[in-house]
Amino acid sequence: MAEHEGGFKDFFNRHLMARREELKGKVIVDVPAGSGTTSALLNSLGAKVFSFDLFPEYFQPTHIKCQRADVLRGLPFPDGAADFVICQEGIEHFSDQKKALAELSRMLKIGGRLLLTTPNYSNLRAKLSYLLAESERFGSSMPPNEIDSIWMVKPELSNDIYLGHVFLIGIQKLRVLAKLSGLNIEQVHFESFKPTSVLLFP
Repeated sequence: MAEHEGGFKDFFNRHLMARREELKGKVIVDVPAGSGTTSALLNSLGAKVFSFDLFPEYFQPTHIKCQRADVLRGLPFPDGAADFVICQEGIEHFSDQKKALAELSRMLKIGGRLLLTTPNYSNLRAKLSYLLAESERFGSSMPPNEIDSIWMVKPELSNDIYLGHVFLIGIQKLRVLAKLSGLNIEQVHFESFKPTSVLLFP
């Protein structure tokens, strides 16, 4: 689980670069693909990338196709065909996380891997924030609400609504939902060290 704040994108890209030989020639699904930074990197490493997003209009690489798709409605991708599925900062936006994980799992080959990042809801800083303000986002004066939790509504593009961090998830719940979806969490990586967690530990 990577921290949302700071350089998680650089952290994740370094992780991919370190596995470049393993990724070369592999079939990889990138969802949500966002601006396309990761899809472009994977393509440059020799992977065959399939990119999906709720709003592909913001996908920047012109040499890779990004299809409009919603994980919760199912992606236009065959069962068991992906060596890797990448879901960066996506799971906390999905209203039905078990269904989302089952869909991500469906696309993987036997022995395939899901690389997933999400804000760290399990740290002490987030827990203290929730205790004081019913919000896991430390520094936020209000809990998630209908004003700051709807990140995008573009009826001229799609009837879908892109929700913010309404569905933040901790490592234990993620582990259970992953197991129910046919996945096992093998490793947990933390993107950065938070001194506040050490100070709050006592």
